[in-house]
Amino acid sequence: MVPLMRSRLFWRRSAAAAGTYASAALGFGATVVALHVFSTETFGLYALVLAATAFVQSLLDLTVEEALVKFGFRYSERGDWGRLRRLFESAIKFKLAGGVLATLLLLGLAPAANALLNKSGLTTPLLIAAFLPLAQCTENVGGVAIILRGRYDVRAFFLFVSMALRFTGIAVAASHGLTATITAIVVTQVVATIAISVAGWIAYRRFPQAPSVPLGEERRDILSFVWQSTAATAVISLTAPLSLLVLGRVASTRQVAFFRAAMSPQQAFAVVSAPARLILLTEQTRDWERGTRQVVFAGTKRYMLGMTAVAAVILPPLLVFTPELAKLLFSAKNVGAVDATRIMIVAGALRMIYGWTKSFPVSIGRPALRIWTHGLEMIVLVPLAGVLGAEWGATGAAAAVLISSIVFCLAWTVLFIRIQREPASAATSGSSLEAAVP
Repeated sequence: MVPLMRSRLFWRRSAAAAGTYASAALGFGATVVALHVFSTETFGLYALVLAATAFVQSLLDLTVEEALVKFGFRYSERGDWGRLRRLFESAIKFKLAGGVLATLLLLGLAPAANALLNKSGLTTPLLIAAFLPLAQCTENVGGVAIILRGRYDVRAFFLFVSMALRFTGIAVAASHGLTATITAIVVTQVVATIAISVAGWIAYRRFPQAPSVPLGEERRDILSFVWQSTAATAVISLTAPLSLLVLGRVASTRQVAFFRAAMSPQQAFAVVSAPARLILLTEQTRDWERGTRQVVFAGTKRYMLGMTAVAAVILPPLLVFTPELAKLLFSAKNVGAVDATRIMIVAGALRMIYGWTKSFPVSIGRPALRIWTHGLEMIVLVPLAGVLGAEWGATGAAAAVLISSIVFCLAWTVLFIRIQREPASAATSGSSLEAAVP
């Protein structure tokens, strides 16, 4: 029986890795296609439209997924199926409300986009992109239902499906211009959301069914978790779009295009660690709920050692051959991104090593830790991106990213050491948050 379980676990982890790597490769490929088909100026507008959409979506979207994971595992471990049902019902309502509000705000802002960013050609694409938050809002709820069944391999498969649809849409529509490409992204997102929502519903129905019951005394804890996760996710999600928008305000569209191209290594490094992070979120949350704290700490250290080894192997050749890679992936017209890309490669490697910081706060039930760390990162990044970007364009903005990444990693090193030293009762309680924040 034990060998069978190990074989099944190995298969799920391998499938999760394959699906995640494939989805991320397609996401990177979509950027490469856009870089090659669009002119540099059009790609800069494309980056600004998606950045503005992500910015507004991050402001208004309630991050209920993390509470669903944390309390979903708690209720499934307890067999509290009535509260699990109420949790999902509430999550869907919150996500729909956030999607509607984000779409309405984008529709209102689109006519002023050209004036706000001192560019032309943004209004029509942004009016279409306004429907992206609504199209995407319930996607992650379906994904959580799959994760709660322990099937992160299936979740990874649907990540692949979603990105394959987007890649196809961009590849087909890019030659027809920016507006057609944004339309294709919205349409393919609708299809992807429907697909994973159906799969999530099937996964949820496999839990024992019970009438919905009030969350009771845990309602306050759940709402607190949601608001903390929402604030943390907003800070995280706003960082990259803000840096792009700030650079767009102080520099040319070409420099925005170069900076967006240079951000590709961060996506690539995130790809390397993505399967491990998905597994960490699922297994460490369950381990923490079972009271096995040391298993969580040990797993995090193994992750860091593994990713440090990966970075040591791939970083030197990437830095040496950056010009050749830039010409191949970005096309010759975007070779101005080379210096910025080198800097972003180093920043991406650092963030890969510290990739566990995305799941660890959720697993231990303290999402507010991400508010402090990513808030510190934003405070450093956004002003520096404006100052350095105005002086050196994309290269200056990339330097701002590297500096803010170093600050972020140092902050999490201190936090992790302090959390390890806490008594078990304190570490389990969200009320001990203040004790862990320097």
